[in-house]
Amino acid sequence: MQNFTPVTALIGGALIGLSAFLLFWFNGRIAGISSIMSGLYTTQGSNRHWRMAFLAGLMLGAFIWQGFHPEAVAVRQNYPLPLILIGGFLVGFGTRLGSGCTSGHGICGIALFSPRSIAATLTFMACGLLTVYLIRHIFLIAV
Repeated sequence: MQNFTPVTALIGGALIGLSAFLLFWFNGRIAGISSIMSGLYTTQGSNRHWRMAFLAGLMLGAFIWQGFHPEAVAVRQNYPLPLILIGGFLVGFGTRLGSGCTSGHGICGIALFSPRSIAATLTFMACGLLTVYLIRHIFLIAV
């Protein structure tokens, strides 16, 4: 395993869990990023403001982290554009098909002992493992 950093992984996971907990506690909302994002287009008023603040905080946090640790963010170069487009489409399709994304099901849903979220997260993980295996060992694409 390359670049395994357990301390930063633990801190990052704790911050994600804390933000999901605080959003649920103060707003009664699940921190499912795909639902928060799609709600920007379907809601109005104060319900829209917290969504914008949450998404802005995600982006701001990433920019702040990159400012302190520019070497930690490696931008991929020369990656096949068709794979990026297909991957983006499949992620969007999968979040709609699964009624949520990895954050909503994997972080919040499992914490709430939701059987549907546990099944969805197992499906996400299995599909991810299968995709990596196919790309690296069957199609022999270097990533």
